[in-house]
Amino acid sequence: MATTAAPGSHMAAIKPCISSSQRTYMSCTANFGANSEVAVSKGLRSSSHISSRQPFFPSIQSGPVKSVKVITRAMSAAAENTPLPGLPIDLRGKRAFIAGVADDNGYGWAIAKQLAAAGAEILLGTWVPALNIFESSLRRGKFDESRILPDGSLMEITKVYPLDAVFDNPDDVPEDIKSNKRYLGSSKWTVKEVAESVKEDFGSIDILVHSLANGPEVVKPLMETSRYGYLAAISASSYSFISLLQHFAPIMNPGGASISLTYIASERIIPGYGGGMSSAKAALESDTRVLAFEAGRKHRIRVNTISAGPLRSRAAKAIGFIDMMIDYSSANAPLPKELSAEEVGNVAAFLTSPLASAITGSVVYVDNGLNAMGVGVDSPIFENLELPKEA
Repeated sequence: MATTAAPGSHMAAIKPCISSSQRTYMSCTANFGANSEVAVSKGLRSSSHISSRQPFFPSIQSGPVKSVKVITRAMSAAAENTPLPGLPIDLRGKRAFIAGVADDNGYGWAIAKQLAAAGAEILLGTWVPALNIFESSLRRGKFDESRILPDGSLMEITKVYPLDAVFDNPDDVPEDIKSNKRYLGSSKWTVKEVAESVKEDFGSIDILVHSLANGPEVVKPLMETSRYGYLAAISASSYSFISLLQHFAPIMNPGGASISLTYIASERIIPGYGGGMSSAKAALESDTRVLAFEAGRKHRIRVNTISAGPLRSRAAKAIGFIDMMIDYSSANAPLPKELSAEEVGNVAAFLTSPLASAITGSVVYVDNGLNAMGVGVDSPIFENLELPKEA
């Protein structure tokens, strides 16, 4: 679960909006000057069509976990049917469900943002214990800067669902989780229940994104990893993708696409990335190929995975050496620069668009080319070697 959001200017003009669930067209143009003192909640509402059944940002109070719902489309009827010039990534009229977004500094958020920039409607699945904090941050405008899209408008989130993808259905949930105070007050958060809720709320989706990974013993070497830790990593990081696709594929429109996030540790030794996480990523890549065949034949859905380079996300910091990995990548990759979450989001937008209609079962590397390297050129052994330098 990982995103670095690029800073941007204040929201200028919001385009006309359209409700995708009711297909009702309405104007919601709003202009904000540099000295505007409009409250955050008002500013957000001005750029979206708010469902009359539920306010976007209810007052902050303790109580049961509730989902946030906003119905929005950042386009008019004319704009939706007008071809864009050139060869654009056009996801207008598409609906995406992104599982694993709990803040604004991970790959999941970046993917959601780029899909929204291409015109897709955004639904999120957020880990139940993190949901209250995530929604509170949205309400307080904490994510406003990182929600800014290229046209100056703010990324809108139609609905946030509580989700714990470790559990497929209610019968799988043990009593200690049911009674855990972090889960009390919430309901319908297993994979099956969330898929059913999305179907009930929207009927179908076009894009499914798996941005989930967790290894409780990730800091342990593989030889010191317990059976519990190993299987927990596999369950949360790879089987969860199978479960999501199993339950969401029936409500995905033909021609839809699904993507996940993997890491080079699936095929190369990355000391420190332990606890069975390297095995989980290898399983995820293998499953991607098999699922591409099965989901392609049965549902006409494409399945790919993005092998992304290191990112300073909150989740990655749990590993403990993410800064060193970023420095190593910058020093040794063919493109000697730090990878941005936006670059991964751009590739995700392409892979889920009609432009990638013949791509499935693939591992797509987005790591500045680090995967192609056989040695680290910053090693002392190469100190006398003349390496290519920028002209």
